[in-house]
Amino acid sequence: MDFNETAVFVRVVQAGGFSAAARQLNLPTSTVSTRVARLEKRLGVTLLQRTTRKLHLTEAGHAYFEHAALGLGYMLEAEAALDAARKQPQGRLKVTAPADLGDNLLSNLLIALQDQHPLLEPELVLTDRYIDLVADGVDAAIRTGALRDSSLVARSLGTIRWALFATPAYLEHAPRLQEPQDLNQHRCLQFTPMGRDSWTLHKGDSSITLPLSGKHIANSIGVIRAMALRDQGVALLPTFACKPGLGGEALQQVLPQWQGAADPVHLVYPRQRFMPPKLRALIEIAQQQLKPWFEEGVFLVDRT
Repeated sequence: MDFNETAVFVRVVQAGGFSAAARQLNLPTSTVSTRVARLEKRLGVTLLQRTTRKLHLTEAGHAYFEHAALGLGYMLEAEAALDAARKQPQGRLKVTAPADLGDNLLSNLLIALQDQHPLLEPELVLTDRYIDLVADGVDAAIRTGALRDSSLVARSLGTIRWALFATPAYLEHAPRLQEPQDLNQHRCLQFTPMGRDSWTLHKGDSSITLPLSGKHIANSIGVIRAMALRDQGVALLPTFACKPGLGGEALQQVLPQWQGAADPVHLVYPRQRFMPPKLRALIEIAQQQLKPWFEEGVFLVDRT
């Protein structure tokens, strides 16, 4: 019995194809295909139906995969449990995060990981696309908003809160801004995910939706924040990005009693019985480096 064939079959199913599995296993695609074919021959059943676009598990394939994946998982977890006690965090650590979370914030995370654990090789993938962590070989993800996949373990990093900001130089020559309705007299710098046609602001149990002109609009927080820093108008921005220390010294919060959305932030990773040292290190350092920026009430400073 060759457990390598079984392990390759399980990875093909998890990755969704021979090519993806081959990349993850660092093997030629032909080798992966051959090992699965040998497994089917040894078992005397067809496990995968191959089409030009996608693989489909047969009924026998479903049954074999469920038991094989469970058995291999226990074997890998057993080895990880033994190694965890004696090994330092090391090796490739692949993490994905939203592109607009901020260069400074994420670079601080990478620097801390490498400073505290020199044997780690962190790789950061910035994307707003939803990634299947198991299929794409990703160790963990930083995600904002409601979580979609209940099979993942989630560790809270806090909440991203949105508020209105502008520079004192812009406000000095702009119309007064004392109520949300006054925004219709201002240049509003619009980040499209927060509202292409309007902004909704909240004050306790009250809320108001304000139409926007659509004259200054972009799908990048970095662009909107840069425009605000150059005295171009009022922007609805995440409060952490406007805090001194991340280059937000020149921005002043306006209408501080009114706020935009509040998005939870989590570090998520696949469920496993024994946690690898590198993942434990990521969790600890992410909470040290990121959580203080997202804590409630830390960034809301009224300078008016």
